Amino acid sequence: MEYTIFILLLPLLSFLVLGIGGKWMTHRTAGIIGTTVLAVVAVLSYATAWQYFSAPRLADGTFATLMPYNVTWLPFTSTLSIDLGILLDPISVMMLIVISTVSLMVHVYSFGYMKGERGFQRYYAFLSLFTMSMLGLVVATNIFQMYLFWELVGVSSYLLIGFYYTKPSAVAASKKAFIVTRFADLGFLIGILIYGYYAGTYTFHPSEMALLKGGAAMIPLALGLMFIGGAGKSAMFPLHIWLPDAMEGPTPVSALIHAATMVVAGVYLVARMFPLFIGYAPDVLHLVAYVGAFTAFYAASVACVQSDIKRVLAFSTISQIGFMMVALGVCTSADPHHGGLGYMAGMFHLFTHAMFKALLFLGAGSIIHAVHSNEMSAMGGLRKYMPVTHITFLIACLAIAGIPPFSGFFSKDEILTACFQFSPVMGWIMTVIAAMTAFYMFRLYYGIFWGKENKELHAEHTSPRKSVNYDFSADVSCCCYYRSRFHPLR
Repeated sequence: MEYTIFILLLPLLSFLVLGIGGKWMTHRTAGIIGTTVLAVVAVLSYATAWQYFSAPRLADGTFATLMPYNVTWLPFTSTLSIDLGILLDPISVMMLIVISTVSLMVHVYSFGYMKGERGFQRYYAFLSLFTMSMLGLVVATNIFQMYLFWELVGVSSYLLIGFYYTKPSAVAASKKAFIVTRFADLGFLIGILIYGYYAGTYTFHPSEMALLKGGAAMIPLALGLMFIGGAGKSAMFPLHIWLPDAMEGPTPVSALIHAATMVVAGVYLVARMFPLFIGYAPDVLHLVAYVGAFTAFYAASVACVQSDIKRVLAFSTISQIGFMMVALGVCTSADPHHGGLGYMAGMFHLFTHAMFKALLFLGAGSIIHAVHSNEMSAMGGLRKYMPVTHITFLIACLAIAGIPPFSGFFSKDEILTACFQFSPVMGWIMTVIAAMTAFYMFRLYYGIFWGKENKELHAEHTSPRKSVNYDFSADVSCCCYYRSRFHPLR
């Protein structure tokens, strides 16, 4: 799988080309370059997944861990060094699929959504940097390499959230996201240093002998500090305050931040260090579950009363990330048959959530582009004018609400099973939160598509159905037809 290096190099090259030479390109050229590169990255990611999962398994039935690239960057001692490379195992390969798929859809969608925007080339350059950073994070061979890409993700999010740098609110939101996550990342860095000192390595799987000699008692402290970094990136309470304000960036950016690795980076970190949590810090892992459960309940409660559709989805993301953290935290064993079901459930929900949350945000972008407002009071009755967006948004709502046979039902069902296996109290708490999810999502859906029309904003909606050209390719690509015909907020 030597070609996997191009999964990182191609978006980096796209960032350099668009960032340096973008001002001499037309918008169309820049968009084609960025989108084509991501299409190639997606093909390579799918090829990697196909080759990896079709390979013979090991004797114990597990998949092999592969490192097609691994070079020593900074050697410190004979055993301690910082390496750079690519790690392929089931969760990293799964994340390649998630990131490349969502990012490609965002690139394609942005071609229409950002049409005519000043800084179009810069936008695509930042998207390429963001994608490269996320891909590098999930294929990191050691915790220090993960931290390097972790910070690149933070820089990329700062640039994209503050894309509209002439708006004070966007600048403030980007600063808030950057500063809050930097405070959390200080804990992450201290945890990494403690881990490297006592484990004698930065790899994810230190030898048992090295831990016994170095002081395994310090590993829970190191993992707890690392979780602080993960809690900041994944917007766990009380470090969640940056994520709702991050909606100041373009809506496709919100889809990428919420659906791909930015906010699930903390979940991925806990999953990546899971064997150490189970073996040396089970109490810290249970703390992860309690923090996740409180965050999920708090965010769901706030989402129930929001009127800004992007903020509803933002608090929904915080709540769903809480579900994933709970799933990992309720594990009492690495064996799925003996208390380890939550690990697989958490990763499964990460995958399903990425897809339907991206669909929700892209649908929200289509709606906002049409009515020129984020407020539900400016909407209502849009099913008649945006049938494609209506259907896709409904599908995503059914999925996140956990309605069978959509994907969210199966992943949430596994999480709830793991929670009841851990504690009936935890199981019922998460069941109530799952019901709250269904409530606020269908409140959002009804308010947008079935609620009472605002006559002032939709005065021209009384046009006879026969007079409207229902070519809803425009409905998919930001409702340009709807906007140009009705001008609801002109």
